[in-house]
Amino acid sequence: MKQPIESARALRIALVCNTAFAIYTYRQGLIRMLIERGVEVTVIAPRDRTSDLLEQMGCRCIEFHVASKGTSPRDDLRTLWSLYRLYRSIRPHIVFHYTIKPNIYGSIAARLAGVKSVAVTTGLGYVFIQHSRAAQVAKLLYRFAFRFPREIWFLNKDDQAAFLDQNLLAHPERARLLHGEGVDLDAFFFTPLPARENEREAFSFVLIGRLLWDKGVGEFVEAARRLRARYPHARFQLLGPVGVDNPSAITQADVDAWVGEGVIEYLGEAHDVRPLIAAADCVVLPSYREGVPRTLMEASAMGRPVVATDVPGCREVVADGVTGLLCGVRNVDSLAAKLAQMLDMSGDERRMMGERGRQKVATEFDERSVVQRYKDLVRQLTGVSL
Repeated sequence: MKQPIESARALRIALVCNTAFAIYTYRQGLIRMLIERGVEVTVIAPRDRTSDLLEQMGCRCIEFHVASKGTSPRDDLRTLWSLYRLYRSIRPHIVFHYTIKPNIYGSIAARLAGVKSVAVTTGLGYVFIQHSRAAQVAKLLYRFAFRFPREIWFLNKDDQAAFLDQNLLAHPERARLLHGEGVDLDAFFFTPLPARENEREAFSFVLIGRLLWDKGVGEFVEAARRLRARYPHARFQLLGPVGVDNPSAITQADVDAWVGEGVIEYLGEAHDVRPLIAAADCVVLPSYREGVPRTLMEASAMGRPVVATDVPGCREVVADGVTGLLCGVRNVDSLAAKLAQMLDMSGDERRMMGERGRQKVATEFDERSVVQRYKDLVRQLTGVSL
């Protein structure tokens, strides 16, 4: 018979993802709460530049290999076996899985190891964008693996509906809508738009995120090409990692070519995106599909109008014509028209759009509400109040 867990200081919780960067970037509020309560937090992810930062926060970081781009059964079985051995070793009371391969193979490994797990679908990505054989196999794996988690969390209602409609959930009653992972409203405080004496001063659009074709980077670059002659004061910037472990990754050579052409400015990567959001006039995300994009929440929290695609995830954050503008997916003409519309607005119109964006995020996407959902589930599964 298992001994009851007497306090939070006896709790062991693991967070598993295909990048440490995503754990650090998107779940700092959760981690801070757990560490402050004395919970032993283990992050299981490939090691990257944020692993040291997670350790400084008080996490234990364990590196493991996951082939995000690969479809090799041997690599995937190695991922499953590695996670199984880790769970048997550290015996977490709850493990939270994020992204596709941890969700699939981690859920199976947790069941085999006798560990309670929760799957958080942070965005369906290529599985629901493409119609390849690999995508079909991934859906079959989802259908099998998602019979095991205690709960399956979806960040937007479209993703939840997709799993239900395609009969990918053996236990549909375990599905929950998280409605995004929230934003720290104190850290991403409202900042006035850059001051300008006239409307022909430099105007900066910035696309923030991993540089993937599926993020609409190609459409953004082509839209920039089309708008340069008509709006010579417009600047088009990219901020985020290049050549990431993803089937849709953009190469450094692609970025160098755009920079050499003079159509794009590449800002590199940043631990803290706030100064770069503050320096921008508009944040752009022409993605093909999202969970609920942190970039748009952070931009809106800081009072920036946004341009995004009318797809699952983006339309959760952006109220079209109110807090930003929505364009057609994979549609350069539509994106260019919306960017031009943003440029043609008055400063007051953009300011009001940004203020409404801040209000929407504060009302719907406060990180504190998300952290409370985690606390409620931990109490439900372990009996411990955090």
